[in-house]
Amino acid sequence: MVRTMTIEDYEEVHELWMSIKGFAIRSVDDSRESVERFLQRNPDTSVVAVEDGKIVGAILCGHDGRRGCMYHVCVHENYRRRSIGETMVAAAVEALKKEHINKVSLIAFTQNSTGNAFWSRIGWTRRDDLNYYDLVLNDENLVIFNK
Repeated sequence: MVRTMTIEDYEEVHELWMSIKGFAIRSVDDSRESVERFLQRNPDTSVVAVEDGKIVGAILCGHDGRRGCMYHVCVHENYRRRSIGETMVAAAVEALKKEHINKVSLIAFTQNSTGNAFWSRIGWTRRDDLNYYDLVLNDENLVIFNK
């Protein structure tokens, strides 16, 4: 079952994030407070997948009124290859469409072969026509990769 994510899901979603090898977590951006702010700004577009009474997948999804973006798309390793990811993506895309968003993007690390294969398989296009830039505004917002 896929449903809208709420802040009450945070602990279980964070636990899921921490269980995924190679997953990157930011110390500030992925805190409960920051995720709560994100969900308040985008109350209907983030989703979780629930099976066996627990959250097994999640997508943080939001928009700026013009373009959508998906973050932290993940499915627990034991629940992969069962169309859970596709179902979550479809639900998040439908939520964006209801808010009149016409395009959505995401970032996948180049070394994330599982994720990159997933996005390619479900019809998303990898872009070679642009460069992605970052400017760190908070040096305390550390990136930690799960091992």
